Amino acid sequence: MRRKTFDALLAAGGLVVAAILLVAGGLLVWAHAFINDQVESQLSAQQIYFPEQGSESLNDPAVKPYIEQYAGEQVTSGEQAKTYADHYIKVHLSEMTGGQTYSQLSAQSLEQPNNEELAGQVQTVFRGETLRGLLLDAYAFWKIGQIALYASIAAFIGAGIMILLSGLGFWHLRRAPADQEVLPSIAKSDVATDA
Repeated sequence: MRRKTFDALLAAGGLVVAAILLVAGGLLVWAHAFINDQVESQLSAQQIYFPEQGSESLNDPAVKPYIEQYAGEQVTSGEQAKTYADHYIKVHLSEMTGGQTYSQLSAQSLEQPNNEELAGQVQTVFRGETLRGLLLDAYAFWKIGQIALYASIAAFIGAGIMILLSGLGFWHLRRAPADQEVLPSIAKSDVATDA
């Protein structure tokens, strides 16, 4: 195969790969923006706020190191949702139940159907765990959006590298002699075999 043909094929192929990476990068940026917008708008609609600075609930050593930085703020991001779920709701539910899970309390409640206090505790834990799960879902989608952003950056960098390499390929194409072969020794042995 002629060197010029080989260089032209590689350079054109590089431009095709660069175009695909640019499209992928654009779609990933759109995915990032869409996910962030959805997470923020859905969390904002719930009107969940961290306790105010100086609040008694911030004095708990299991809560304060994680929550204090967000004191008084509304939960609007995935990172805030995770913090609120894991370091506020979970801690308070664990303190209320002595570390028992919803399923453990529910089983006890089924064994003691007349225990209204336990039934009320089961309902509170169910609601708390449901809210916690929803907040962690918001965090998971937010994290996917962050990964999409990083992937878009990688796609754009890859596209830039491919464009540069394709440019070098076209530059080399212009400098290569017209009769130069890609693998000259193989080309000569093919000619000798045919003769």
